[in-house]
Amino acid sequence: MLVPDQKAVRTLLTRYASLKIAQAERHNPAAARELEDVSYTLCVMMGTTSIHEAVAEADALLLAGRRGATAPSADPDEESGLSLAV
Repeated sequence: MLVPDQKAVRTLLTRYASLKIAQAERHNPAAARELEDVSYTLCVMMGTTSIHEAVAEADALLLAGRRGATAPSADPDEESGLSLAV
């Protein structure tokens, strides 16, 4: 399974939340269409059919990525964990 880019997921989640807040404050047809587009994209990216499932999957992906980023390297002599291949 392909794993979505965390930066793209974070951007979509942020946009989704902003649009939901804007719609709750005042309905705007253009923002409503954009919210539908962002919701659809998030569902496709996360492989779900419901926006609630997509948000939950996106949160889990970002949480797992954060945990992986703070995990210590398996090799204590390895400085960055990056490959030296060019």
